[in-house]
Amino acid sequence: MHSAGLVLHPRRDSAAAVEAVLGWAGHRNIEILGIADEIVRLNCAAIGVTPEELGRRSDLVVSLGGDGTMLRAMRLADGQRAPVLGVNLGKLGFLAEVDVPDLPSALSAIDDHQFTVEPRLAVDAVLEGRRITAFNDIAVVRVPGNGSAVVAVHVGGQQFVSYSADAVVVATPTGSTAYSFSAGGPITSPSVEALLVTPAAPHSAYSRGIVLSVHDEVTLELLPTSGRLAVEVDGQVEGYVSPGDRLDLHARPSAARVVRLGMTTFYQRARRKLRLTDSAEIPQRDGEH
Repeated sequence: MHSAGLVLHPRRDSAAAVEAVLGWAGHRNIEILGIADEIVRLNCAAIGVTPEELGRRSDLVVSLGGDGTMLRAMRLADGQRAPVLGVNLGKLGFLAEVDVPDLPSALSAIDDHQFTVEPRLAVDAVLEGRRITAFNDIAVVRVPGNGSAVVAVHVGGQQFVSYSADAVVVATPTGSTAYSFSAGGPITSPSVEALLVTPAAPHSAYSRGIVLSVHDEVTLELLPTSGRLAVEVDGQVEGYVSPGDRLDLHARPSAARVVRLGMTTFYQRARRKLRLTDSAEIPQRDGEH
């Protein structure tokens, strides 16, 4: 390994994690890259580069933050060779692989090639003439003061189902535990290649979500009775669509890769971090809390 890139949370204290990465790199003659306007606030010894250079030049990208930072790191690594190691700096950190105290041992495991790489699906669309990419979800969302999201879902060029809702969420398996889950969608293993379409707060006759193949052509069409909708990409508003507009979505398997060290499985992380509980009628087994 010749170089590693750091992606920092904009506010959380990442000094201890940065120090661990720099110490690891210093003993192995590994060049550490950081986005110039991020590392300046830490007086960090990393080499300042642009976001595009970081993704292109890194052999490993280390995300220091929460899920939002991890998603940003995955976008930087999109289509590049570098896998992303997620380091959780506090809160939920569902997508992260390790906490800060475990970072030195995680880096040693990477040195010893004791890790696996998990591919992650992205979903692309063209909005206002530019490509947008999500690793969690693309959602068309009701704007306060405007009408509901009245949206027809077309699959393979044919209208399949229509929703009237507060939002319609198209999620990857990575995003199945985010907005889609909150809206009632299923938890889906990241090893599954599928798109999940979930209405949020639906008030239409058909209110269930659907699971589509990554090979399906998916289009969201805003029907005449829809309000103007915001287009959210991984939780950030990227633009707006109006009645009559169509949004063509394309799944892209293996767009990015994440490091897995085998410390926990996806199902263990989901159960713990989403605080999943069994029915009160089911007795707990020994060792469960």
